[in-house]
Amino acid sequence: MIKSDRWIKEQAHKGMINPFKENLIRAINNIPVISYGVSSFGYDIRLSDQDFRIFKHIPGKVVDPKHFNPLNLEKVELNIEQTDKYFILPAHSYGLGVALERLEVPDHISVLCIGKSTYARCGIIANLTPAEAGWKGHLTLELSNSSSADCRIYANEGIVQLLFFEGEPCEVPYGARRGKYQEQKQEITLPKV
Repeated sequence: MIKSDRWIKEQAHKGMINPFKENLIRAINNIPVISYGVSSFGYDIRLSDQDFRIFKHIPGKVVDPKHFNPLNLEKVELNIEQTDKYFILPAHSYGLGVALERLEVPDHISVLCIGKSTYARCGIIANLTPAEAGWKGHLTLELSNSSSADCRIYANEGIVQLLFFEGEPCEVPYGARRGKYQEQKQEITLPKV
């Protein structure tokens, strides 16, 4: 069963989401932002301004998930313009960012991450893996720009929505099996085997 705003608020006050916003924030000091916070059946998390990288082409090199070369990623500069902070995700490229919020997923919950319509309508596809039961940390966010134009990706504003699904308690939650992506910090976590 998908969990509602009431349940999300209750669990967030117990430490499931930090920092946490009880309402859907659409503006700060009357300046519009890409929304974040609690919605009816989800929570929109924000992109941290701490780390954003894009894949760069290295002639003769292949990206290998079993032997990932960090040189395949190029750090992207954070742009600051009046009240906005943003990264540029070039046309037809793939980038990695990190969530501002830290999650502590209960052992009977799995979290699906889906793209926000504001970005989807600009050609940005969020390709995120689920946060499994018992997972803790900052999500690494995978974003693809499928459009033929560069796109601003705003830091400290909404980037993806989390949907919380309750299931029967699992035999071995992510933390108990010592999952390789447990306790990710607020920085991009590279592929691990």
